[in-house]
Formats: sequence, C-alpha cells, structure tokens
Amino acid sequence: MSQGTQRSIFRWIHIVFAIPILGYIYSPFEKLPDYAPATRFVFLPVMVLTGLWMWKGHVLRRLISKRSA
Repeated sequence: MSQGTQRSIFRWIHIVFAIPILGYIYSPFEKLPDYAPATRFVFLPVMVLTGLWMWKGHVLRRLISKRSA
C-alpha cells in the first residue's frame, strides 16, 4: 500500500470518527449519558491514534523497520 493511500485512509477514518464527537459536544445535555461511553472508549481513542499516526507515523514506521532488521 502506498503512503498516499494509507494517509488518505487514515484521514477519512479520522474525519468519520470526528462526526459522533461533534454530535456529543453539540447534543442536549440530557442526552449526554447515552453517548458518553461510546465517545470515551471508541471514538476518542480512534481519533487520537489516527491523528498521531498522521502526525508522527513516519517516526513509528522508522522504529518498526529498525527493530525488524
């Protein structure tokens, strides 16, 4: 898989998982307990991981390639 394709996939995952977080932020206060577990344990960690991968993925790939060699 090329770097451009991989970056595009992570970008779209990041965007799609941001939509429920925006819904959580702008939803009425009474409905927050319904969305809280999914937001805390699914959407936010995926957002953080994809964001870090897009930001510092080159460092992680370099560490993985050195370790396997």
